[in-house]
Amino acid sequence: MLQQITDQVTEVAREAGDFIRQERKGFTADRIEFKGLNDLVSYVDKTAEQKIVAALQKILPEAGFITEEKTINKTGERYNWIIDPLDGTTNFIHGLPAFSVSIALQEYDRLVAGVVYEVNQDECFYANIDSPACLNGAEIRVSNAQSISQSLLATGFPYYDFSKQQQYINLFTELMRSCHGIRRIGSAAVDLAYTACGRFEAFYEYNLNAWDVAGGIVILKQAGGDVVNFSGGSEVINTRELLATNGKITGEMLEAINRFFK
Repeated sequence: MLQQITDQVTEVAREAGDFIRQERKGFTADRIEFKGLNDLVSYVDKTAEQKIVAALQKILPEAGFITEEKTINKTGERYNWIIDPLDGTTNFIHGLPAFSVSIALQEYDRLVAGVVYEVNQDECFYANIDSPACLNGAEIRVSNAQSISQSLLATGFPYYDFSKQQQYINLFTELMRSCHGIRRIGSAAVDLAYTACGRFEAFYEYNLNAWDVAGGIVILKQAGGDVVNFSGGSEVINTRELLATNGKITGEMLEAINRFFK
């Protein structure tokens, strides 16, 4: 059943992506709304979420929802969908081609399936706990790099909570001297998917929400990677700290992070 659900969700994500792609062609700045400091949203996010919710209700009618735009208020006893209808809204608004649809299925407290659809490259990443991670039908695995010195890293920049800004800059400075480079894509879901398929060796960020990372976490784990918080623990949603790696450089990355984040 889980594989069937995953297949259905990939179609839902692709359909939402098609809508987002079409709306981008005529999108103008006067349609931007603000949820908070530097926290942008538009009708595209909200409408995409409504479309996703409607489709997922047909797949698992009993499931509840945890969504970024809060277009529905329903909690499931066993199953809950975790949805970011447009991860990378700021990129979308500015016409920068890096944004995605992220959908995960949670059974009780366990993430069991995840889909990340990068709209611009037409790349659909997906996995469930009974399957390998895939990209457009082909199995993917994390990279085999053994050290930070062999790695390309990804991160995200603080945009509203600057309380740890200096620690972040100090960590960034240290890592940029040690690796092949650091990229800031602007979509945590894409960062996780790219780590899962070996384009990045690690991704780290703090102040992320469940809908930013839930889908990508499933994909990365099924691709052989690690997902931990900045203390090395398994809880990343409530701590809002995430380090995702290829599984080979986790210890080295934690050592670097812990020099600045205690």
